Amino acid sequence: MNGRIVVGLDGSAESLAAAHWAAREALLRGVPLHLVHAEEWSSPRDRPVPTSDVRRHWAQALLNETADELRASHPELEVGIRSFDGRPAAELVGVAAGADMIVLGSRGLGTVTGFVLGSVGMAVIQATVRPVVMVRASEDAVPHPDHRHAARELLVGVDISRPCDALLTFAFEEAARRACALHVLHSWSLPPLVGYGAAYDPRVHAQLEMSAEASLGDVLGPWRDKYPDVGVISRASAGHAATELVERSSEAGLIVVGRRIRKSSIGAHIGPVTHSVLHHAKAPVAVIAHE
Repeated sequence: MNGRIVVGLDGSAESLAAAHWAAREALLRGVPLHLVHAEEWSSPRDRPVPTSDVRRHWAQALLNETADELRASHPELEVGIRSFDGRPAAELVGVAAGADMIVLGSRGLGTVTGFVLGSVGMAVIQATVRPVVMVRASEDAVPHPDHRHAARELLVGVDISRPCDALLTFAFEEAARRACALHVLHSWSLPPLVGYGAAYDPRVHAQLEMSAEASLGDVLGPWRDKYPDVGVISRASAGHAATELVERSSEAGLIVVGRRIRKSSIGAHIGPVTHSVLHHAKAPVAVIAHE
């Protein structure tokens, strides 16, 4: 990796919150921060498109003002800026090749519970194998007096039936940097009929739960040994993974979820659990691509 964090900046409150979150993360990692603005301008036929000079002036002013604000808050932080004329998702993915992560803002739905994963965010997540962090315009994303992330645990959702090394590597390294606890959740489904009506047997349920806990413990064993200073809280429970993660999101400093890398251009590139967490979790969400 080239050791940098890339932020997509469009002037919205969410993208500014993302820039502040990314600045703290860059300091935590000891890497530069790159602010990037890209826009493909278009307008209805009866409205003129702003001239190139006007567009460039606005973009440059946005980047300069945000960079100055971040440098004032973090004098030791190296901040670079760059603007493009073109499709935002494609430009962001291109400039962030090899970066530590890409950070974007996620817009709220107003009075409706949830958040909007816009077309740019969706396209970036689908097109890159770099970690992508979606940040809300909330108190956890704005500047803090000590210029650090909020002192909260990290939350990672894993499916131990699939490879999860990429998720656990990111989650354990991040928890080690923050010196915070790591909460690992694995949700599993009951076999047909086990949990329903007359077929319900609490002893079978307890045995399945113990087996899932043991399997999760086996997966986490090497990571506990590698990161002995990270306090790990693990839980395997029957239920829906997305529901568990969203319910716990208000207490987390960061939620880590995965998406499978798909070679085919057909079909969804973000699984249902990650999709739900991105739309409903209250904390910043890191999406990690994996095989």
